[in-house]
Amino acid sequence: MSTPNELKLENQICHSIYSATNALIRAYRPLLEALDLTYPQYLVMMALWEEDGVMIKRLVERTRLDAGTLTPILKRLEAKGLVSRQKSHEDSRQKLLKVADKGLALRDKAAKVPAALTCQVQMTLEEATLLKQLSEKLYKQLVAAV
Repeated sequence: MSTPNELKLENQICHSIYSATNALIRAYRPLLEALDLTYPQYLVMMALWEEDGVMIKRLVERTRLDAGTLTPILKRLEAKGLVSRQKSHEDSRQKLLKVADKGLALRDKAAKVPAALTCQVQMTLEEATLLKQLSEKLYKQLVAAV
């Protein structure tokens, strides 16, 4: 039985992206295990190291994780003593997410992760930049289409 080209797995962009994403997360795993973080926790910590004292809504925007996914991640990070929730001075109903001292100490160790991962990928700076640009373009177009 002959399969049309548009149904061949090797012709699917989504399969290539899915496979690359899984491989990338597997490559991160040992690096992040040393920090006692999962990949989603690492994303949250990076966002908070960059912009501390934000509300959950802002963290949803920055990480692109939905609130339902983010809430249990934040609870685990709080239990580890890496982040805390504090009442907002402007609106006491809102909680601000702050990096705790233990979370700040972890930042120095985490700073080595990107370079360690880069060593595993034989890609030029130009290729990496193009891949990031195309990934962002794809993301924005798909979000706009839904």
